[in-house]
Amino acid sequence: MNKSELVSSMAEKAGLKKQDAKKALEAFVETVSQQLKAGDKITLVGFGTFSVSERAARKGRNPQKPDQEIDIPAKKVAKFTVGSELKEAIK
Repeated sequence: MNKSELVSSMAEKAGLKKQDAKKALEAFVETVSQQLKAGDKITLVGFGTFSVSERAARKGRNPQKPDQEIDIPAKKVAKFTVGSELKEAIK
């Protein structure tokens, strides 16, 4: 499912116009992005939790030259942990 299909499905299920569903989805994505950037965690009970995880700097191997070692810098990554209700729904 791509973004336009998701918008169509949301509009149908919520009884909204596609334009309104698109605005709602974009607002959700923007809000989640801003909160994660600020270091906050977002919990949607039963659905899941969005959070930020930090990866430490490490050494790696260049795949084109396996004998060459490269430095991989530390970085922050977005993480999603599935909630119990969603986990049960997809079993």
